[in-house]
Amino acid sequence: MQVNEESFKVTSYSREGIGYQGNMPGNYVFVTVGTTSFDDLIKSVCQPKTCQILNKGGYGKLLLQVGRGDYEPQADMISGLNIEHYRYKDSIADDIKHASLVISHAGAGSVFEALGAERPLIVVINEKLMGNHQVELAAQLQEDNHLYYTTCSNLQQCLKTMDLKTLVPYTPGTPETFRNYLDKIMGFKT
Repeated sequence: MQVNEESFKVTSYSREGIGYQGNMPGNYVFVTVGTTSFDDLIKSVCQPKTCQILNKGGYGKLLLQVGRGDYEPQADMISGLNIEHYRYKDSIADDIKHASLVISHAGAGSVFEALGAERPLIVVINEKLMGNHQVELAAQLQEDNHLYYTTCSNLQQCLKTMDLKTLVPYTPGTPETFRNYLDKIMGFKT
């Protein structure tokens, strides 16, 4: 398995790129499924190979917000990563704020909360949802270099090839950006 460890080691956060200090003891990945259930995502991040990729990238802990799903990880450590999980909290803002990387379901609320906190973000699309409108939002935000998006089946590949230095912060409060996006998907603009 070849992991580009340098792509994990971003050393600054600025308008030029999102980053964190690589290989520090406090580095953790926060995974959120919101108020729904997305067991496939939780299972995907808890696979030993996925944990090994994250560990090689300098992360030491996986903090999971598992929502109302049926699956809960039973291990405290997988492939060198400490595993912690909970179902819900009143607010996940601190978990996002202190995470070195956020992996989220594609719900707009969770996506924009992570982007607003200026955290590197991977959005995982739930392929089982019919008429998944969330793909368009994730695709546009990836095209604008604000995040990466993938599916559960491609998460490991995304983690291996991502380069967090290429991400740029999302600038909230620019309604014309959102309006242009809506015009584009509604066919009013090309």
